[in-house]
Amino acid sequence: MHSQWLRDTLVVAATGLSLVAAPACLAQDKTFELKLSHWVPPAHPLQKALEEWGASVEKASNGTLKYKVYPAQQLGKAFDHYDMARDGIADVTYVNPGYQPGRFPIIAVGQIPFTFTEGRKGTAALDDWYRKYAATEMKDTHFCFAFIHDPGAYHGRKKVVAPEDIKGMKIRPAQSTIGQMVTMLGGTNVQASAPESRDMLERGVADAITFPWGSIGLFGIDKVVSFHMDVPLYTTPFVWVMNKDKYDALSAPQKKVVDDHCTTEWAEKVASPWADFEFAGRAKLAALPGHEAYKLSPEQTDAWHKAVAPMEAQWEASASKAGVDAKAVMESLKANIAKYKAAL
Repeated sequence: MHSQWLRDTLVVAATGLSLVAAPACLAQDKTFELKLSHWVPPAHPLQKALEEWGASVEKASNGTLKYKVYPAQQLGKAFDHYDMARDGIADVTYVNPGYQPGRFPIIAVGQIPFTFTEGRKGTAALDDWYRKYAATEMKDTHFCFAFIHDPGAYHGRKKVVAPEDIKGMKIRPAQSTIGQMVTMLGGTNVQASAPESRDMLERGVADAITFPWGSIGLFGIDKVVSFHMDVPLYTTPFVWVMNKDKYDALSAPQKKVVDDHCTTEWAEKVASPWADFEFAGRAKLAALPGHEAYKLSPEQTDAWHKAVAPMEAQWEASASKAGVDAKAVMESLKANIAKYKAAL
């Protein structure tokens, strides 16, 4: 009788212990601190968005995945952020693939002028589309998500309304495809990362820049340019990628936490505050004394569309050399843009 009571007591106790242990499995995992690196100023909307991403990862992992955000190129130059994730200099990094022309030919399709009209829907369309290609194109890292900013425009010391106005100008392009556009229209490219751009313009090394609206003020570029062409000229695709060794070192529950934060929904969460910030920059710049934000006439807009039309064929040639079916890639992106209503 006593032995039966003891057995029953032990069974109940063991069951209770298993119930307590089940939700605590993450707490028993090894603790990691994730270094999250980006290259824009701490005042940029991306800083807070990435802090919120890291805080959500930390909470979901019961504190076993801690984080620290390193802004403003603290861990390395903007151009180096993909390799920083690959080499483990940082654990998760914010990358502009267009800073390295030709290296990431598939995602470069998102750089073609007049592809997206706004940042939120465009981000969902881009991320959902790129997932099937990222594992190949960015195989050196663990892909998390892709996103874009709200469309950027031309900003310069000189008013430009027609494609031929670019001839002879020195322009800092936002990404490699815009660089091709500048060359095609008779201009000269001046390469500089976003943090270096104001200095280039101030010293007269560049006459103009293609840049998102809100960031013009954030980087102090409003002090050196006066004219702003109000058209959705371009967007820049970005990615949030993780060091593969760090991801592989995580436990299965920790990997699930990361995977749950590497989704199209999280791409939108991270991109949306930035998209709203850039969109609001239009009105701010237009209201500044000495600044002119100007629309194009339907005829002028049509001229720009015709001028950049060859860039789709140029992209197809470049992507085909990389061994992909460029036409199929382009068609799949256009289908996603239509699906998410992110088209012109």
